[in-house]
Amino acid sequence: MTEAKLSQEERPFAQTLTRLRDAGLRPTRQRLALGRLLFDGGDRHVTAEALHEEAQKAGVSVSLATVYNTLHQFTDAHLLREVVVDSSRTYFDTNISDHHHFFVENSGRLMDINGDQIAVMGLPAAPEGTSLARVDVIVRLAGDPRS
Repeated sequence: MTEAKLSQEERPFAQTLTRLRDAGLRPTRQRLALGRLLFDGGDRHVTAEALHEEAQKAGVSVSLATVYNTLHQFTDAHLLREVVVDSSRTYFDTNISDHHHFFVENSGRLMDINGDQIAVMGLPAAPEGTSLARVDVIVRLAGDPRS
């Protein structure tokens, strides 16, 4: 079967290419490669450093600065959600649905909590000219539930 006859699902990068185009992003080589690493494995939480290391192991030649820029471009395009755990640790979440997180402090692991499992009450009214975008809850855990 020739490449012209392959369906979109059968071609490498097809899902990532569609996702980038639908978000209005030009599908550069770096965006395609990083997008495939991010989105082809299901929902996950990743730091820029971890994605850079994963890209290097996959043979993708990309600088850490490019990884950071791409993650922020994906976030601005609503393909990722940025989760700031503290001033020195930021994760990028491929699950952009309404949900919250457990953060395991000693291991740095981030885990999803379904959005309907937490109710936030008593929020103050948003200042004039603004509206509530979303509420992020991070529940910090000691120990590690995997042990």
